[in-house]
Amino acid sequence: MLTAIARLFMIKTRPEAFLIIYALATGSVQRGSAYLHQYPGPMGRVLFVASTGAVFMAGAKILDCLKHEAAQRAAQES
Repeated sequence: MLTAIARLFMIKTRPEAFLIIYALATGSVQRGSAYLHQYPGPMGRVLFVASTGAVFMAGAKILDCLKHEAAQRAAQES
């Protein structure tokens, strides 16, 4: 039963990954906007870029892991 629940939280396909990345990006832009209001000037812009840049790195890692897992499954089936 616990494994069935855990499978709900696994990213299995690229469309699922893109939806997760989109949600992360939406939250990141919201947080970055708050940084711009809280820290006006260059420091706010730096924090905005840092929060949105983290999504690019996380998205790349998610997509890379999906590709790696697919290759690993194909190797096990062969």
